[in-house]
Amino acid sequence: MPMVSRMSLSLCILFILISISESNAQPSFVHVCDNDKGNYTANSTYQNNLNTLLSNLSSNTNVDYGFYNFSYGQKRDRVNAIGLCRGDLKPDACRSCLNDSRVLLTQLCPNQKEAIGWQDNCMLRYSNRSIFGTAEDLPSFYLRNNDNASDVDKFNEELNNMLESLTKNASLGDSHRKFAAADVTGPAFQTIWGLVQCTPDLSELQCSTCLVGTIAEIPQYCDGRKGGRIVRPSCYFRYETHPFYDSTYIEIPSPPPAKASALPPSSTDGLTTEVVAATNNFSSENKLGEGGFGPVYKGRLSNGQEVAVKRLSRNSPQGDIEFKNEVLLVAKLQHRNLVKLLGFCLERRERLLVGYMAPEYVLHGQFSVKSDVFSFGVLVLEILSGQKNSWARRGENVGDLLTYAWQNWREGTASNIVDPTFTNGSRNEMMRYIHVALLCVQNNVDHRPTMASVALMLNSYSFTLPLPSQPAFFPDSRSLSEIPSEEYDPEAGTSDESNIQSVQASVNEASITDPFPR
Repeated sequence: MPMVSRMSLSLCILFILISISESNAQPSFVHVCDNDKGNYTANSTYQNNLNTLLSNLSSNTNVDYGFYNFSYGQKRDRVNAIGLCRGDLKPDACRSCLNDSRVLLTQLCPNQKEAIGWQDNCMLRYSNRSIFGTAEDLPSFYLRNNDNASDVDKFNEELNNMLESLTKNASLGDSHRKFAAADVTGPAFQTIWGLVQCTPDLSELQCSTCLVGTIAEIPQYCDGRKGGRIVRPSCYFRYETHPFYDSTYIEIPSPPPAKASALPPSSTDGLTTEVVAATNNFSSENKLGEGGFGPVYKGRLSNGQEVAVKRLSRNSPQGDIEFKNEVLLVAKLQHRNLVKLLGFCLERRERLLVGYMAPEYVLHGQFSVKSDVFSFGVLVLEILSGQKNSWARRGENVGDLLTYAWQNWREGTASNIVDPTFTNGSRNEMMRYIHVALLCVQNNVDHRPTMASVALMLNSYSFTLPLPSQPAFFPDSRSLSEIPSEEYDPEAGTSDESNIQSVQASVNEASITDPFPR
């Protein structure tokens, strides 16, 4: 059983191979002591803080859901620690595992400020840097059973389907537990047991991304084997052809006390005080940008989760009734591509809220995977123009932003859309951004690209962008009655902008209308 006690993570990547022939064999203790993050001396303040924190962590009886994330100390001597037990472990067994890890890890890493250790049932890590709410891939290790499955293709198919489903379930977990386990019938009626888990301080997206990336490494390290696991600091998965977890104790923990209800209570002082602390009292350093109704700030909650907080301006035209209706609406929306409402505040004139409505929802009450694409397109146009979506003004021309953008695009005067304060940007890039944004706000959901395609459009110039049609909510206009088709005619305009948007971006001048990677 190899042990890694010293290494520089900036110079090499840790990936330990532990090959086991017996399916029930377990690693005793895998650990990494990181010298790159600094060392401490015996009897120093850091060591005292570390010992105090780890002792309290492993004996804390207030936590019964298997996840511990605590800090102790000040400034350079502050220690941050995470303890995570497997989701089926009972509280006493969890604390026992963490206590054993505490003793082993501090003995094997006697003076390193950052270290991590894994047992079969738990993980313990500590550092002098912030490690909460951050998905980390390294260091990592994997184990695999040396026995091959009888029908590799069928086995892999059932395994991948199970792990994909478990990833979705675990990612939807709360701040207490992001864990899922299940079993499926594989080839020759052989049962496959599997589980996945993330540290609960990760967001849904962070957890999903971590697990997807880890599972994607199966073909390289565990392909066709009857059992295997790949373990990272922030997430891991394991599967076997024998039961290895306690299915009788797999349960969804009781949710934490609600910090805000679907309808605003008479007072939300507690939540306000949390949000003020999370955003450092709405400091300018935490400000992400300015929306139509107020600024948006980056914040970090006490459990390490990063959030975006929208603070409505005191002179916002949105009143209490409108605000309550918006809260109720957003709270009901549950979609993998939509930002979830974690909480809100309505205290005197203080109104805090985290996210645009796609036309398919406004008209038909439906959401799709492309609804967020529409929102992204509107956001890009707002950034480029410096105007709110509801109203755009350039000289004597006024109207909604999508109408304004489309009119200028089809008339070959797309430069009118761009905020004059953008003086350093590439003109070609600005035109490409507008082009992509118009594709995102197409009225027909099927005509909008996926977000993956949007990313490709913005980062690669080897594809020709398809031509946009008129955007959603584009009003009837006599000035446009002569247009026989919804598609823009690149020959209609004569200005530089129209020529720019019709130029083929492909090196070989080939026209590719579907901007998807191959």
